[in-house]
Order: sequence, then C-alpha cells, then structure tokens
Amino acid sequence: MATDSWAQAVDEQEAAAESIGNLHITKKTEENGTAAHLTESTPAAAKSEGEGEGEVKSNEDDVDGKDDKAAQSLLNKLIRSNLVNNTNTVEVLQKDPNSPLYSVKSFEELRLKPQLLEGVYSMGFNRPSKIQETALPMMLAEPPQNLIAQSQSGTGKTAAFVLAMLSHVDPNNRYPQCLCVSPTYELALQTGKVIEQMGKHYPEVKLVYAIRGNKLQRGHKLQEQVVIGTPGTMLDWCSKFKFIDPKKIMVFVLDEADVMIATQGHQDQSIRIQRMLPKNCQMLLFSATFEETVWNFAQRIVPDPNVIKLKREEETLDTIKQYYVLCNCKEEKFQALCNIYGTITIAQAMIFCHTRKTAGWLAGELSREGHQVALLSGEMQVEQRAAVIDRFREGKEKVLVTTNVCARGIDVEQVSVVINFDLPVDKDGNPDNETYLHRIGRTGRFGKRGLAINMVDSKQSMNILQQIQEHFNKKIEKLDTDDLDEIERISG
Repeated sequence: MATDSWAQAVDEQEAAAESIGNLHITKKTEENGTAAHLTESTPAAAKSEGEGEGEVKSNEDDVDGKDDKAAQSLLNKLIRSNLVNNTNTVEVLQKDPNSPLYSVKSFEELRLKPQLLEGVYSMGFNRPSKIQETALPMMLAEPPQNLIAQSQSGTGKTAAFVLAMLSHVDPNNRYPQCLCVSPTYELALQTGKVIEQMGKHYPEVKLVYAIRGNKLQRGHKLQEQVVIGTPGTMLDWCSKFKFIDPKKIMVFVLDEADVMIATQGHQDQSIRIQRMLPKNCQMLLFSATFEETVWNFAQRIVPDPNVIKLKREEETLDTIKQYYVLCNCKEEKFQALCNIYGTITIAQAMIFCHTRKTAGWLAGELSREGHQVALLSGEMQVEQRAAVIDRFREGKEKVLVTTNVCARGIDVEQVSVVINFDLPVDKDGNPDNETYLHRIGRTGRFGKRGLAINMVDSKQSMNILQQIQEHFNKKIEKLDTDDLDEIERISG
C-alpha cells in the first residue's frame, strides 16, 4: 500500500474489515488437525497454522496477477451475500441419455427432511437457482448419481452440495459419512459456514474441520458425520492417522477444482483420497472453469458422471464504447484523467493500473484533487478487499483504483466508466486480451451502455492497443473534444 499521506485515507477502509486470516500461508509441521461441532466456531489455534501444502501467494514484485485463483474465489464468496442473476443456459450431459431429465422449481418437490427445508428457507432461498433446479434432483437421486458441474460463485452451488451431504447423512451413525475437500483453509471455512447455517435445525448432525491445528490423540475415531478440510490433512486423517474410515464414506465432494489443480500437490492428494473410497460412494466435483486440465482431472476423480455446464453467453464489447488518449508519460496520463473528470459527469469509475506502486501513486494524486478514492491491490487481505468493494458499491467512494485483482467477477451497477491507466499485458509484455475483456466488462453491465478509455504513453503501448483492437475486431477511437458530448450521455 502506498506510504504517502494518502495512506491515511484508506484507514477507514481497512478498519471496516475484520480480518479472519492472512492468505500468505507458510508450512508448519503439525501432527494432525482440529475439530469443531456444527454449532461451534473453529478454534483460533487452527487459524494461524494455515494449510502447509496449500500456499496462496500474490505474484512477486509489484504486479498483482490474475492467477491467484483461491484469493479471487474467496473474495467473490465474501462480497456476494445474495445469488447473482445468472443468465447462462444450463447444458446437461447425462450419463444415460435415455433416462428422463428431472428439474425442480421448488424445494418442496425434493421431499427434503423438514429440518433441512427449514434451514434452506432460513438462508433466504425461496426457490432453486438455475443450477440447483437441475443439479439437486441428480444429487438427491436413489441410487446416488455422480456429478461434474461448472458453476461460478453466487449461483447457489455450495448450498446445493451441502444440501446433498446433509440429506444423505444418517444421524444415528456416529462416524464420518461425507467428505468435502476445499483447496485452502479459508475456502473450507466458507463452506463450513454454509453447513452450519443449513444444518442449524438439524443438531444431530455434527461437523469437523480437517485442517492443521490442534492435535487429535492417536487412535481417536471421529464421531462427526461431515468432514470438511484441505487435501493434505484429509488424506492424513484417512490413511496415516486413520481418524476416518474411508470405506464408510457415502458422499465425496471436491470443490473449486480449478483452484485445486493450480496448487502443487493438491491434485495428487485428492486422487489418493478418492481411490480409498467405496465404489458406491457418490462423487460430486465443482469448478468455475472447464479448461482441458480441469476436465482431465475431473474425469479421473468422478467415474460415469452426469455433467452440467453453463453455456456462457458470448461476451461482447458491442455495448461498450472504446476510446484511447495519447500521452507522453505517467504525469500526462494523470492530467488527461483530470481533464476528462473536469469535462464530463461520471457516476462511478474503475481505474486499472499494472502495478501496486502506480495504483498507490494515482490514488494519492486523485485524492489530493478532491476525489473520493478507494484503492484495491493484492497486498491487502481478502477481507479488506471485500470491505473496500462494499464501500464502493454503496457509493461511499466514486473512484476505485485497482490492479488486476478486481478485473473479474465484481459487479457494481453504477460503474459507467472504466479507464485503463495502464494497458493489460502478460508476464512477457504481450497484450493480455482476456484481462482487457474482463476489465472493460466492469462497465456496460446489466444491459446498459458502457465507456472504456485507454491511456497510451509510448509506441509500445500503442502497438499493444492495436493488437487488442485486431483481436476483438472492434475499432478503438482516438478521444477528442467532439466525442465529449456522447461520452457525457454514456457516463452521466
């Protein structure tokens, strides 16, 4: 974070977030993990240990990369208290194409246990989300059906597999029956919170966290029916310490598969756990993306699956007007930015920088010019980032200066202008077309017209802009005074 006088202006933002953990997790040797009942909070001792095999770090130096998938996933969970309005089409590939495809429009149709139905409604779910409509009948079927599902944060995915786990549990059997593996300690805690909420009217069912922390005595046999944790500790509990009898597991959930395979060791550990489970164990795998590496991993984990994919509506730049401004240096770019602000009315704007240093400098300069500015960068803890985004969404700050940590997944309806103070490039200095699309996609949302302005300060950056233009086959026009009336109509 910037060390100049502007840093005082973000004290309120940082204070607004009460941190539950630092994502820079380091290795620490512990014998095993810690347990918590469904109605209890996780022991504080477990907080500091992290999960040694699951390091989550920002890119080195001063650049915030887009590959910190675990942090981005956690951020999305924290800032989304409600389901997102997902317009994607659900594509279902059934294991048996001849079997009827069921979907439900209400939770009553699922014939849930009354205490679980009560938990569903107490969480604010009035009707199933689009993915829940199709996934829940498969997950609750008898005999159990395996499932691979693509689902982004905010679609009700976690609630769906939690409901499946709690539905299959026999509370009279005091031993683990459901395992849920998450790639990091923090993501495991988020899933645990959903289990606690949905199961609060079902006190007979207990939850334990398989994370490194307080030791369990050797020879201990778990009596909790649901175990959630990270791959390394879960594997130790099943094989090394034998706290869990894997042959009694009825449901195995692997969440955030795309994050999982991005962390060294997790893929192998997850496969080793899966191989210990009985053949009739239900396998459920979820991933936000389905790249080839994720798909290959999913097929190794889940035999004979039903598959649910989200047909993404083609991302388009048609509703976004794009301009560029020629400058000679960083200071000229800032002056051009001030000129734009002095000429047109902007509801809220997001400004993207390549490095934390530039972002901190720019936020300070804008603050000195009297703008209400928020700063977001990868060095902030995830809970702090969530608090900054919430303040921006509430309109307490009108300008959000950020690095790539905010390039995707953040929906703020009032954002009318996105400014690329620095054009997005990959680690080799080549145009990063995907990040460009995600950045300017922060405007032009919810069916509204959007505006993107690119700052160009060298022949190299002009060349990058031209390559981006060719990639999307969309003309990016030079900004001049004749365009300001139209920009006013878009951004006001």
